[in-house]
Amino acid sequence: MSENVVHLHKHTDTPAAVDTAPTVLTVVPDAPPARPVPLWVRSGRAVRTAVTHERTRSAGRAVVRHGLYTFNGGRIAARRAWDGRTGSRYERMIRAAEAAGNLEAAEEWEERLQRFRAARHHRRMDLLHSPVDAAKGVAVGAGMSVGVLVALGVVLAISTGQAADVVTPLSATIDFIALLIRIVQIVWGPAITIGPFLALLALWSVGRKQHAAPQWALPANVRSGEGEPITPSIVVKALRDLGVPALARAIKEMGDAGASMLGPITIAGCGVEVDVTLPSGVSTNEVQNKRRKLAENLTRHEHEVFITIPQAARTVRLWIADSGALDEPIGPSPLVTDETMTADYKKGKAPWGQDLRGDAAALSLYQRHLLITGLSNQGKTVALRSLALWLSLDKSVQFLMGDLKGVGDWAMFDGLATTLIQGPTDEHVIQVTEMVESAVDEMNRRIQAPPGTTFPPLIVLIDEAQVAFMCPAKDEDKRPYGGSKANSRYFMAVRKIHNQGRAVNVLMWQGTQDPTNENLPKLVREGAHTRASLALGTESQARMALGDKAVDGGAAPNLLRPGLDRGTLVVASDGITIPAGQSSITVRTHYIDDDAATAITDRAKALRDGVTTLHAIEHKEERDPLADIAAVIGDATRVRTKDVLARLATRNPDAYGEWSFIDLKRVLDDAGAEPYKSDGVMVVSRDRVARALANRDTEGSASAE
Repeated sequence: MSENVVHLHKHTDTPAAVDTAPTVLTVVPDAPPARPVPLWVRSGRAVRTAVTHERTRSAGRAVVRHGLYTFNGGRIAARRAWDGRTGSRYERMIRAAEAAGNLEAAEEWEERLQRFRAARHHRRMDLLHSPVDAAKGVAVGAGMSVGVLVALGVVLAISTGQAADVVTPLSATIDFIALLIRIVQIVWGPAITIGPFLALLALWSVGRKQHAAPQWALPANVRSGEGEPITPSIVVKALRDLGVPALARAIKEMGDAGASMLGPITIAGCGVEVDVTLPSGVSTNEVQNKRRKLAENLTRHEHEVFITIPQAARTVRLWIADSGALDEPIGPSPLVTDETMTADYKKGKAPWGQDLRGDAAALSLYQRHLLITGLSNQGKTVALRSLALWLSLDKSVQFLMGDLKGVGDWAMFDGLATTLIQGPTDEHVIQVTEMVESAVDEMNRRIQAPPGTTFPPLIVLIDEAQVAFMCPAKDEDKRPYGGSKANSRYFMAVRKIHNQGRAVNVLMWQGTQDPTNENLPKLVREGAHTRASLALGTESQARMALGDKAVDGGAAPNLLRPGLDRGTLVVASDGITIPAGQSSITVRTHYIDDDAATAITDRAKALRDGVTTLHAIEHKEERDPLADIAAVIGDATRVRTKDVLARLATRNPDAYGEWSFIDLKRVLDDAGAEPYKSDGVMVVSRDRVARALANRDTEGSASAE
């Protein structure tokens, strides 16, 4: 189709402003008309919109709710009537008392049942004689009434002088009875018609008061149920409606309606605690996996219900918080409120926070490696720092600190820590790695000390340790600083401290974010004695942070609410008091801000003689041990190892002053110039050392080419 071209001219009131160039407007042909939507499609959409509209859904819920109010109200009224006419109420209470082990209450309810049955038997025996007694009573009463009316008529006739007044009271009574009969005849018809509706209204009222409808059909203000106290019936009903068929069937078949499943409901801090013995055929993980539904059945939020596995078989322990209690902050740390507090590394415990019961949660740090992990901005640094703040009040404790975030969270330890490195770059990772390796050297020195030697605690603390594990930098020998391979410098230094540091009080503390196999290797996380986790994203991360045993026992940091549960930790450690049968404990840690932390470290500094903090690792002059060994041997064919060590110490005291035979043998063995025995003493051969030097130089030249 050819284009239609229209020539337009712009016009203005001023002739000079007229544009003589034509404006070309391209006219596009009209698009073909849209295909009409079939009527059945439009009708279906309209029906779907009407069905899914909130008003329609609200109306549907209202219809279901009020219908079930009436139906279940009838059931409730019938059950009440049955309970009133029989001893079923007493029998239920007897079974419940027996299931709870309260024999005294069971005996009391049995006595009440016997009294009820005796009274009921007495009433039934009275009914056998009641018709005759009633007939006699009616006859005597009627005769007396007629006599009274006649006597009254006689008195009235004497008073008026009219003999007809004798029957006036009797006739008036007959007329009154006739009037009553007439009224009943008039009212009876409407009463028969309205009566059923009044009965249904009464049943609806009973059901409404008892909220006898499903939760989804109840009004929003009733459905929330915030703050509803926890009772045995509520717990059993929540378990019955959990969606576990075997559990629901077992509860219905129990004669005590499930009461025997429950232990005593006890107050536990800001909530209650109850042990539930599950029936045969129901496993504990079936209940654990339904935590959210169980919480909603108990009219609680998911984070307000904790499910753990005690030692008893087929038993789950439920801790149910008071509604909204976990959103309230806990009090300040004793480190802040008690300025006289000191620490004892060996015998003391750090005041860390409160458990869910509201009891103080204190952690022993004695000879325990520590790992704290969690998502970013959940309070990891504050939780880790509060432990270091308490331990700083023990003046014997030494700190080597690396903050790989570098925003000043640990700046108050300047003048308290021996080394404090702060920063997120690769250069800071290199410095931190060399600091950890210096701790390994100190550990080895302590291990070689005479038996019985005691050493002050040395805490090697690395915050944001995932930065070190993920560092791509390599040294001159192409060894990576990060990673989790056997040649990774940071990884291997941490592993060495984990393996042997505990025995000589060299301990590794690490804080890391978002644990994965890449930024927190398996061997490192499993080397920590105390493992704690803040909120995490997945169950697999929870297993990395705390281990399979803790998670299988109910630990669930992945169910903590990021942001809302900031500072709440799930802890697996033998250094903290954990309820019997549990593998972990949830702790709400105290928040210590920077100003309060600075005040605490000022108190710690006052306990010490003064510490000069290094902010970088000082590199000593690099030595060539093999060349130095060759130099001290000189022209001698062989020299005793004892003499070699003495000459090396004289040559360079800083480098070789603390060398032992093990250090000398390690260097010679690595070079292929092993010491050997000659005349019963260990010696070093000049030829072997010279040959090792020549081979090394030759290999170095070849590799350079």
